[in-house]
Amino acid sequence: VHQSKMDFFCKLGYGKQDICKVLENLGQEALEDDVLKELIWMGSKPQALESQAQPSQLKLVARGSCSAAPGLEGLGEDESNSSDSLRPIVIDGSNVAMSHGNKEVFSCWGIQLAVDWFRERGHTYIKVFVPLWRKEPPRQDSPIADQHILEELEKQSILVYTPSRKVKGKRVVCYDDRYIVKVAYERDGVIVSNDHYRDLQNENPEWKWFIEQRLLMYSFVSNRFMPPDDPLGRHGPTLNNFLSKKPVLPEKKWQPCPYGKKCTYGNKCKFYHPERQHQAQLSVADELRAKTKVPLALGKEEERCRCSL
Repeated sequence: VHQSKMDFFCKLGYGKQDICKVLENLGQEALEDDVLKELIWMGSKPQALESQAQPSQLKLVARGSCSAAPGLEGLGEDESNSSDSLRPIVIDGSNVAMSHGNKEVFSCWGIQLAVDWFRERGHTYIKVFVPLWRKEPPRQDSPIADQHILEELEKQSILVYTPSRKVKGKRVVCYDDRYIVKVAYERDGVIVSNDHYRDLQNENPEWKWFIEQRLLMYSFVSNRFMPPDDPLGRHGPTLNNFLSKKPVLPEKKWQPCPYGKKCTYGNKCKFYHPERQHQAQLSVADELRAKTKVPLALGKEEERCRCSL
């Protein structure tokens, strides 16, 4: 009898501990209604009701975890992914510094101007490559201005020195352009330089396409770093799309036809005709053929009707 009552109230969802307490108080021979009343008086609830009564608490999960709640997936995506949507930037430090110094002085201030420009846009991955021998004191044949900027950028993990050493008094310098192209290619980023890297284009066909499509040229105008608004030409992407991983394609704008209603090109005209928006754009010859076919077809139908009469 005890086991049957336990099974009955367990099926209702009550806990075994509460059932045992009630049976000990009322006795094993107590009626089921009395046991149920005692359970209700104790405040015991079926487990199903308890799970419904307790509000589901949203747990904060680390960003990027697969176990995140659906309601929290969209929180902060725009802010966190705003920097992720921008391409990594790899700057040719020597090219930028010499351009800012009018090809006479290695101006480190030009590198700082370029880094600040990309920082203001929100780029988080910015790397500058400079040969290691630029840390040496300046000489007459290789003057350097504002050399302390290189130390500051190195502390910020932005500037990277390409290796070089001296062998029997002669400096052995590694090819820093290969570092620049290789890192930008692996990171799927953008190369900031006015150099075309033609030797590296001939070395690797994949690098050739990458350099042609991801090379960002620039100019310095009164200590202002200015890349072009159309990095790949007039018919290429805008600067914002060029620096973004997911470019936004602009809506195609049709240029109105300069001839207007007097245009005789018909459907071959490449310009926009607002008066032909809801009309089939036929060429002039096709329109004349269509007009001549209509009366001929009507005449044949009338002849058939007369013959049938």
